Amino acid sequence: MLSVTLGELASLLGGVVVGDAQLAVRGVRPLGDADAEHLSFYHNRRYLQAARESRAGALLVAAPEEFPGRTLLVVTEPYAALAEVLRLFHPVDRPATGIHPSAVVAGSAQVGTQVAIGPYAVVGERAVIGPGAIVSAGCYVGDDATVGADTWLHPHVVIEPRCRVGARCVLHAGVVIGSDGFGFATVKGEHRKVPQVGIVVVEDDVELGANVCVDRATLGETRIGRGTKVDNLVQIAHNVQVGEGCVLVAQSGISGSTELGHHVVMAGQSGAVGHIHLAERTVVTAKTGVTEDTAPGSMVSGFPSRPHREWLKAMAHLFQIDDLKRRIAELEKALATRSST
Repeated sequence: MLSVTLGELASLLGGVVVGDAQLAVRGVRPLGDADAEHLSFYHNRRYLQAARESRAGALLVAAPEEFPGRTLLVVTEPYAALAEVLRLFHPVDRPATGIHPSAVVAGSAQVGTQVAIGPYAVVGERAVIGPGAIVSAGCYVGDDATVGADTWLHPHVVIEPRCRVGARCVLHAGVVIGSDGFGFATVKGEHRKVPQVGIVVVEDDVELGANVCVDRATLGETRIGRGTKVDNLVQIAHNVQVGEGCVLVAQSGISGSTELGHHVVMAGQSGAVGHIHLAERTVVTAKTGVTEDTAPGSMVSGFPSRPHREWLKAMAHLFQIDDLKRRIAELEKALATRSST
């Protein structure tokens, strides 16, 4: 079992030890589960009391003054530092390089060096698998599709023909890239399918959670910008353009041809109608339905979406309605009594 001193961790993280720098820790555990041999972390005031009561040998924190007498590893960004510590104690278990005997790889496919292709994976004609990529069990990479260098496709990922995934991406189990966009022309009550002949482009350093679906464009391309992170069960429709560094949280959805600027955040179960523009750094709060363009840096809530503070004010008024009704009834009763005398 790996044992690392706090002093060694401080050197790795660019932090400072308060207390015993020679204290050795053998892993990282949550505040309530940690013992004297473990490092734990604190980054949210909701858990301040739990951190103070934790039995952890040391805490990873940003503000040492909140924990007098404790052994601490002090860093500027505890959550980001936690990621580095977890990588140290839990290194990635990369599959062995090579093509499993049960995989089917077309003769015209280009497979780079140090690639791992797992059991029952299928790589189509003229597909390109970049160096260092991992194509896990049961994946499908269609004809003329591209998977970039060091990208990891977890089990049962589907990359439909001609779609392109960049370098250093992570696609979790069940992701589908390039399914048909939901395009139908309704004529006399009949829904006639409009062929979806575009592609999907996923830029470098994107992570897509389990069962994310990204539809191919009707024409042109659906695009997910560099560094965007997408949670599980997100739907991205045809011709959507997602900017760089966006965060799309679980069960959010974006309708066709909508554009997101860079670093847009869509919280859980939020959605956007089609053909609108969410400007850079827009924040869409949970369960919000965006129905119109947003301004840069705005925060919107509710359905139909409104500026966040306006929505909060409206909700506060809504919860006063019962009291207002009661007071009006009392006033009406008093007026009725006065008019009858």
